[in-house]
This record gives sequence, structure tokens and C-alpha cells, in this order.
Amino acid sequence: MPDNARSTSPAVQAQLDRLWALSPGADILGLERISALLARLGDPQHRLPPVFHVAGTNGKGSTCAYLRAGLEAAGYRVHVYTSPHLVRFNERIRVAGRLIADEALAPLLARVLDAGGDIGASFFEVTTAAAFLAFAETPADACVIEVGLGGRLDATNVLRPVVTGIAQLGIDHQQFLGDTIEAIAGEKAGIARAGVPLVTMAYPPHVRAVVEAVARTRGAPVLMEGRDWWVEGTPPRYRDTAGALTLAPPRLPGAHQRRNLGLATAMLRAQGTLPLPDSALIAAGAQARWPARMQRLADGPLTALLPAGSAVWLDGGHNAAAADAVRAAIVEAGGDAPLWLVLGMLANKDADAMLAALAPVAAGLVAVPVEGHAHHPPAALAEAGLARDLSASTAPGVGAALHRIAAHCPGGANVLILGSLYLAGSVLAANGELPD
Repeated sequence: MPDNARSTSPAVQAQLDRLWALSPGADILGLERISALLARLGDPQHRLPPVFHVAGTNGKGSTCAYLRAGLEAAGYRVHVYTSPHLVRFNERIRVAGRLIADEALAPLLARVLDAGGDIGASFFEVTTAAAFLAFAETPADACVIEVGLGGRLDATNVLRPVVTGIAQLGIDHQQFLGDTIEAIAGEKAGIARAGVPLVTMAYPPHVRAVVEAVARTRGAPVLMEGRDWWVEGTPPRYRDTAGALTLAPPRLPGAHQRRNLGLATAMLRAQGTLPLPDSALIAAGAQARWPARMQRLADGPLTALLPAGSAVWLDGGHNAAAADAVRAAIVEAGGDAPLWLVLGMLANKDADAMLAALAPVAAGLVAVPVEGHAHHPPAALAEAGLARDLSASTAPGVGAALHRIAAHCPGGANVLILGSLYLAGSVLAANGELPD
């Protein structure tokens, strides 16, 4: 089942099984299938409330969380579409502020599959069509839409947004987007629309040139961090041509979240469709929630496996840029206890880059599998950890890994579980922390 798409609802599971049987079974890019599918459904993408569209390699989900928080702080009802989910498929589709209910999701998926089961649409394309259908049929004031993969040929790129944004860029999904940061930037910038502001973070000159060239070709004005908007300091001080604001510190940990919050603030200010008071922009950082992004786990069955005084952090980061941000965040969090990594990564991710960033601040590593997905063998991850002077071993799962760390650190430990959002989802489920 793609993306661990399982449900405790028999009606939803029946449609997910049907989707799996009809799907080509792999990610495929292109707008032909999604366009044909949406046409059969009456083109719901043309009946959405104002759309905020976000691309990027890292940070786009957090940016969406800040957008939602700012809009809701202004009193607006907001639809949100993100991916992947962590524990429940329903997390992908938030309708007017609430996760879609099983009672609505099952017939929605059935309608999409009935309309286009012969098109050969991918898992993500069917999910996207279902989300747009739900959003078109439920009143709301805004839509926050996260790009799934890339931008130019992503299934979400059939929309006419009021503003677009690109978060941090890095090397990932090379098999779809290209092997260079310039190629990836060009694909991400493909969400640009004529006359629609494109808000971006600051990039190196060679990357910036690509983004601006694509935007210029498409007729989109670019608002770039460091030239058109700025955010710095603690609490974050944001400024642009409209003036300056002191924002509430981000609830999400890590210095990198200040820039994600800045990007969301710049997007909210760049669009002219929905008025927002400064008070809503100021409040967004403190109100946003986004699980498995440097999330400190609460007391639960997993955290109870460690000695008193331990702290467990969870992050779905799986590339070099994410590893740099996580390292800075864990250093910022501090603590005298030794840091141990619990690492599980999909086979197509760069484990060496993750370890290069994190080994210098870690004492040990326990490598685990990512169940249900092709992953790096834990023994290979442990061997790579040993080569970087870490105390390294393997475990059959996160629970066993925490037992092992507890034996090494009877006085307590800081533990960082990372490497895969799929792994993160299983951790949240095991610790009883379901995203809501």
C-alpha cells in the first residue's frame, strides 16, 4: 500500500484497496492525467476559495502550517492539503479547519475512482482530486496547498493561486527533478503564475538566477528574502516595504523555523485578496502546529522506555539540508545528556549526508528499518556510523533501540529519531500521539 495508506475504517480501507489496485504503483509527474480526472469531476479546482500554493525541498509543510495559523487567527476558515500523512490518511485533507472524517472520505474517494478509474491516475493524483472536490463542496475562505513533488509537473499545479511560495531548496528526488540544485530550482519555480506574486527564500546567486528566469518567463513578480523581505532575531523581527512587525516566536523548534515563518508572513502580505490584521500575522508563529518537525515527544509508551530526565525528539528530515537544520535545532535545544541518534532511511535517500551533518554532535547511533518500505539496511547504517567514530548498533525497531540506549545511558539521554516521515508516523502511533 503506497505511503502506508491504511485506515481503521472498513469503508475507507475498501477505497484505498481499490485505489492501490487501479494505480500505476509509482509516482509519476505530468498534468495530463490529473487534468482529465478533474474534468470528469466538473473541474472542482476552478471553484476553490483563494489558494496559497507552496513548493520547496524542506520547510514547505511548516510554511503551510504558519499560513493556516495566520489565516485562522484572522477568523478565516481554511482548507489545507499536505502530504504525506504520518499516521492516518485523513491528515492529508483538512476541510474548513478539521481533518476530513472517514464518513466523508470514503464516498469522496469512491466518486473519484468511479469517475476516473480508467485514466491510470497515480495515488497522489487521485488524492489531489479528492481534496479539490472536498474543498469545492465545503464553504471556506482560503486554501493552503502544498506541492507534492517538484512543482512544474506536480498534480497540484492546475490551480490559479493568489500567491505562491518556495521554501528552502536542496537535493532530493533526483530521479524526478534532476541531479543539480539548478534543475531542481527550475522545477520548483514552475508553480509561478502570470501576475501572481512568487515569494521565495534567499538562495545562492546561481540558484536565484534560475528561479528569477522561470518567473520572468511566466510573468510572475518575485519577492525574495534579503531583497524584498527580511526576518531576523529572537523574537523574529519581520520587515518589508509595508513596514515592520515583531512576530511571536515560532512554536516549532529550531532557528530554521524563523525563516519558514518569515516566508509565510511575506506570502500573506503579498496577496491582496484576503485582508489580514497585523495581530493575525504576529500570532501565527505561536499558534502553528506541525508534527514530526523537531517535535519533542510527550510522555508515552515509547518515551517511558528511557531513564528519567531523558528527552526524545522526532524529525522526518531525510536530506542534507534538513540534517543541517536539525543539527542546529538540537544544539540550540541544549542539554547535558549525551545525544543518541535513532536512524531509519529509505533506500533512495542519502544516508552519508545525514551522518556527515549529525555525527559530530552525537555520541551514538542505533539504526532501524523503515517497515513496509525499501530502506537502507540497518547494518549498513551502523557501519557508516562506526566509520564516523559513533558507538553504533542495530535494532529491529524504535522500541528496541530505546531499550538499547537506556542500557548505555542509565543517567538519561537526549534521543533524536529521524530519517523518514514514514518512520516518524510509526513513532507517533506507538507513543499515542496522533496528529489532529
